Amino acid sequence: MYLVVFIGLSIACPNFLKFSNIMIGIRQAVYTAIVAFAMTFVISLGGIDLSVGSTVGISGMVLAAMILGGYNIYLAIGVVILLGAFIGLVNGLLVTKLRIAYFIATLGTMSILRGLIYVYTKGIPLYGLKYPEIQFVGQGYIGVVPFPIILTLIILLVCYYLFYKTKFGRYTVSIGSNEDAAKLVGINVDKIKILVFMLSGVLCAIVGVILASRSEAAVPEAGNAYEMDAIAATVIGGTSMSGGKGNMVGTAFGAILMATIKNGLSLLNVNTFWHQVVIGIFILFAVALDGYASTRAARNG
Repeated sequence: MYLVVFIGLSIACPNFLKFSNIMIGIRQAVYTAIVAFAMTFVISLGGIDLSVGSTVGISGMVLAAMILGGYNIYLAIGVVILLGAFIGLVNGLLVTKLRIAYFIATLGTMSILRGLIYVYTKGIPLYGLKYPEIQFVGQGYIGVVPFPIILTLIILLVCYYLFYKTKFGRYTVSIGSNEDAAKLVGINVDKIKILVFMLSGVLCAIVGVILASRSEAAVPEAGNAYEMDAIAATVIGGTSMSGGKGNMVGTAFGAILMATIKNGLSLLNVNTFWHQVVIGIFILFAVALDGYASTRAARNG
């Protein structure tokens, strides 16, 4: 799928293959990719997390508020990471202890967090993050490679290891495959669910830091629609919406595909309002393809 899109845009857009444009596309994929790594765990678990975009937004807001308030930059980053873990903990407790459906629980936290952002900022961005230490996170380079790309690769490796090489990852997939069977073999289902949501919150908080660093401000709209892009990247990458199956590397390529599509549409001067339409079409296509594959496998099995 990626090759078809890449070739098509290469033909349609003369500037698409320029190195500078390719780097822009990859940098744009960073935000979606990290959130999508989190979503891969959640969807493989058999759940969904609609609060990821709002978690990104409030993380950037808290970071900016603390730094502009005179707090140590590294302390602020640490607090933001803990905030992400706490938001994930709340989501995990809602779905495990209160037995609220994933969709409803995370829809509620999404609304609460986005509301808190607008209440605090009054819809006005918090500008002034012009400190070298924080600027490096979203704008720095190690050699010729942007630091956000290096950080994303590190996070991919960590997530890959957790997903494929640890009990945590195997238990996550087992719960998504058959929760009742997972309980029967002694897996602490509630604990795994809570840890998955906490991991999701931490990864979203990291994206909030990168995004605030990149723009040198906390924008109230930061993270809007990230849940859509993350779900699209995750499903297109090979993770089953019904749970029990995930593909971390595929998610990375799915995120690159999303960024490539948006970049190509921008080069073609397509109105940005149409970008979400195209992303929605890709989500439907990927889910339909996954459903077809699952049905065919069930028949053959």
